[in-house]
Amino acid sequence: MPQDSEGYINYVQRVYESQSNDELASNYDAWADTYDRDTIDNWGRQDPDVGVEVFAKHVDADARMLDAGAGTGIVGKLLADKGYRHIVGMDLSDGMLEQARSKEVYEDLRQMALGEHLDFATDEFDAVISIGVFTQGHARPSSFDELIRVVRPGGMIAFGLRTDVFEDEGFKEKQSDLETEGKWKLIERSEDFLGMPKRQLDKYNNIWVYEVL
Repeated sequence: MPQDSEGYINYVQRVYESQSNDELASNYDAWADTYDRDTIDNWGRQDPDVGVEVFAKHVDADARMLDAGAGTGIVGKLLADKGYRHIVGMDLSDGMLEQARSKEVYEDLRQMALGEHLDFATDEFDAVISIGVFTQGHARPSSFDELIRVVRPGGMIAFGLRTDVFEDEGFKEKQSDLETEGKWKLIERSEDFLGMPKRQLDKYNNIWVYEVL
């Protein structure tokens, strides 16, 4: 298994190279116990903090919201610290959901995969946040259709997206098409920032915020 310069297991490469949702879930299950330490403590992961700061500018703390791709609950904990209390989480990995559950900030946690039908009602949420999910080997642009469906008109969808993935993997076209079709409108695109600046060969990210129409 590949290792980074500090000598611990580089699970990032494994999840980026996953060929299916089942493989991706399995790789995250294996990583769940050390995920927070590896990404935050060792690599200085910044997209949860940046994403929550941007999200909080546009979504009130009493909103009913979905953390799509909740992982170990890093984003949920940051939101709870800001006063958000009505948070539902979903993730494809049982192991990651167990870690999220231990943080005790979610009203509900469910195993689901972005890109598939989501077992939520239409217009169920006031907002969605999705951080660390739209990247290499993860959720595809078609995932936006279901996120738009489960957010009420006037609600917000905020997500992190690697800049290279935006340009090269169909996100640029899909996001533009959804605007042209009147499904959502762009509210904010953050400045570029490094997602994990202590990790070698890190990539730039943006946080995007759209209003559902």
